Amino acid sequence: MTVGFIGFGDMGSDMAAHVAKKDGREVLVYDIDPARLESAKDIGVTPVDGIAAIGRRAEVTVIMVSTDAQVEDVVGELVKSGRKGALFVVASTIHPKTMRKLDKEVRRAGMKLIDAPVVFGRTGAKEGTLVSLCGGREENVDKARGVLDCYSKAVYHMGPIGSGQLTKTVNNMLHWSSCVANFEAILLGKRYGLDGQRLRQVLINCPADNGSLRRWDSTRFTWHEKDMDIALDLAQEGGLMLPLFGQVDQLIKNLKPSQVKGLLYEDSTTYLGQEVTAMPAQEDS
Repeated sequence: MTVGFIGFGDMGSDMAAHVAKKDGREVLVYDIDPARLESAKDIGVTPVDGIAAIGRRAEVTVIMVSTDAQVEDVVGELVKSGRKGALFVVASTIHPKTMRKLDKEVRRAGMKLIDAPVVFGRTGAKEGTLVSLCGGREENVDKARGVLDCYSKAVYHMGPIGSGQLTKTVNNMLHWSSCVANFEAILLGKRYGLDGQRLRQVLINCPADNGSLRRWDSTRFTWHEKDMDIALDLAQEGGLMLPLFGQVDQLIKNLKPSQVKGLLYEDSTTYLGQEVTAMPAQEDS
């Protein structure tokens, strides 16, 4: 089986490398940035000069680009050039309704589509320990499993097309709310003189533990705006009031990795425009 990867960035390059290494399949890769493709041969994959080259040859193509619009453009090109029965796997995080729209287009062309966004980010991609959250017909997910298993520690079929994206959105809601809660809670401890990193390490062994806290050092605060836009759009379409996540949407936009670094490892940090340092220690009475 020939496998294609479209999007050879930080995530896609590692995912493609795992497929080539673990399964011995021929892996074709394409990215709009020629500089990214320069390293392709070094990791055992083959760079090609366009999407059509992958469409003509690949039985399964993994799409790992940034936005809904980019996914739509890629799928449109694959539909034009792809072979009948080819399977397209959207590993990008996009809106569930975009998946449903694309599924109709792909099926009319005699091809197949699933959504399989991933969690555990850059670290998971490097280690091959991502989790793939899948939506689509069961037989299509089963066809993709051999590829997904190469870079995933688990593959879950969540339901019809778009269900993987919906599951990813729910995960993202909890992740970003945890990031805000983690920051504010540790900030309180820091203000009263506790060492931020030591406090984090202790909390990991307490009921307050959460996955975001354990991965706090590697959280890069990327895509939070897009993630929360999808969540709040779905809430509005579904007639739901989610006031907590309206606040999370605003607060997470003000958090950056440099602030987490200051919180955990430095004398001071900033939050909502306020510089925060430890108050003078109180003497024992």
